[in-house]
Amino acid sequence: MTVHVIGAGLAGCEAAWALANQGIRVCLYEMKPQRFSPAHHSEQFAELVCSNSLKARRLGSAAGMLKEEMRMLGSLTVACAEATSVAAGGALAVDRDAFSALVTKHIRAHALIEVVSGEVTDIPLDRLTVIATGPLTSDALAARISELCGGTLSFYDAAAPIVTYESLDLDRVFFAARYDRGDGDYINCPFNKEEYEAFYEALRTAEPAPLHDFDQAEKRVYEGCMPIEIMARRGPDTIRYGPLKPVGLRNPRTGHRPWAVVQLRRENSAGTLYNLVGFQTNLRFGEQKRVFSMIPGLAHAEFMRYGVMHRNTFIGSPWLLDETMRMREHDRIYFAGQITGVEGYMESAMSGILTGRQIARRLQGKEPLKLPLDCMCGALLRYVSGPACADFQPMGANMGLLPPLDERMKDKQQRYLLIAQRGLAHLRQTLVDSQEVIMV
Repeated sequence: MTVHVIGAGLAGCEAAWALANQGIRVCLYEMKPQRFSPAHHSEQFAELVCSNSLKARRLGSAAGMLKEEMRMLGSLTVACAEATSVAAGGALAVDRDAFSALVTKHIRAHALIEVVSGEVTDIPLDRLTVIATGPLTSDALAARISELCGGTLSFYDAAAPIVTYESLDLDRVFFAARYDRGDGDYINCPFNKEEYEAFYEALRTAEPAPLHDFDQAEKRVYEGCMPIEIMARRGPDTIRYGPLKPVGLRNPRTGHRPWAVVQLRRENSAGTLYNLVGFQTNLRFGEQKRVFSMIPGLAHAEFMRYGVMHRNTFIGSPWLLDETMRMREHDRIYFAGQITGVEGYMESAMSGILTGRQIARRLQGKEPLKLPLDCMCGALLRYVSGPACADFQPMGANMGLLPPLDERMKDKQQRYLLIAQRGLAHLRQTLVDSQEVIMV
């Protein structure tokens, strides 16, 4: 049996590596060097485009926790990153060319991996296939994937910031839906006139993030999903009559309608994460922290994801994929990487590892691997495989995805470390119970 993997980015390489190391033959398809996306320039696999940083090393962080779990799962990209690392303080940063070259060397040297060059434009449904084509999937293949997925493909990412529930100042906010419709589904952050005017001025003059060349071509798309800072520049009442409109809401503490309101909507089923409704933005991350912390109730908010606007092809994974990353309607088709809605280099690589392992278990006649939801791998894959919120958007590793500790702790660093240790212990036990190979 041969498994076909489309795309030799981080996810595709990890999926191929995981399968081949289980004795399964792999055909790995990569359109480079015959064709390049607007963002890619190297002929090597696992090319890092926007940054050479793979985020924090320390265990008591979401990124560090994820990498430790990936080491346990035998990650090729984490091993190559460590071998090609450059000084970057507490982050794991790499020499990008050396990193890609080393991943490519390992993939091409594996006896069970055949690399096939050229663009793939069709997806036969009668063979085991992993689609790992990333956020810049070619137009022809994107059209086929969209057809396969019932037209649920997005061609850009216009995401609002996400904050943790536990970091909100609950004395400044209130739960309510407009006109009392629903069961208080929204958290409302009420402005008085002076607070709003200070916030508006900060938002109007905040510094935007630069767009990459391949995002510039997509700027026309954003008119239908206007960045909050662009909307604010159209006049002081534009956002107050738009996403910050207070109509249908009364602050129970004052009995009056606020001057303006920012609403927060639940992002995950556990209610640990909330997004800022209507706050799609292209501001620099530091500016988002500075300006959005001026919103009443968000002075000490922990931002688990900042708003982004860029080209990003992804599917409606929660409605399409099961927990093994297999399509519910086409059981020989799997997805991995950013196209599933995980966001970030290591997150993409992680999904490739687990998709490969799940397919290997299927071919070996084993039950699917059931990951604990308090490890980062399990939480991320749960996020992209449902249950879904109505407005599904890509998500990277963050501690807000994980269930809190039983005991509340004020020391965030210590709290995160204990959460990471708990997740790693449970993942290790799960792998032992499932007779999976554990790397140390």
